[in-house]
Amino acid sequence: MPDSDDAARDRFAALYDLHYSAVLRYAARRIDVEAARDIAAETFLTAWRLLDRVPSEQPLPWLYATARRCMANEFRRQNGRERLDARIRAEAGRGAAAGSELSERVADRLDVLAALDTLLPRDQEALRLIEWEQLDVATAARVLGCSTGTFKVRLHRARRRLARTLDQQSPGRATGASGAALSPAVIKVSREISP
Repeated sequence: MPDSDDAARDRFAALYDLHYSAVLRYAARRIDVEAARDIAAETFLTAWRLLDRVPSEQPLPWLYATARRCMANEFRRQNGRERLDARIRAEAGRGAAAGSELSERVADRLDVLAALDTLLPRDQEALRLIEWEQLDVATAARVLGCSTGTFKVRLHRARRRLARTLDQQSPGRATGASGAALSPAVIKVSREISP
């Protein structure tokens, strides 16, 4: 049995080395950095305990799904919305101090984040998996535990709802605080706003 234990340790070490930073980024884009470290640690603790259930090929979707469940547990214990609001205010404050162009970009991002926040959690997660995590549709579908076809429909509807909300914020077209049309990069909820 010692060889089996060594093999499990080696497999886990390789899994950790390859995917820890991706899981940490995944969590940090949704919660503050300190809590994200805890989520990443809890995700890999779960992976160690359930190592036989972690897919050998493409384990990252399994790790993302596990991190997502860990975050859901965290949100039930604490009010994560307050942290997100504080983070957005801090970003807006930094943007305003750096000049008008940067403050307009931050304001545009805040418009998109505010619109994103009005969407259902499953719509938000579909958009984040594609735009923030840069997953392909099939992989994102595995993270959410649904078929690729179902995910495509969810993603299409989420994008339509986001565009509709942005249009309602500024009737006639999706515009930001600067009055200029929001670029696709801003509508994608730029990864720059994330740690």
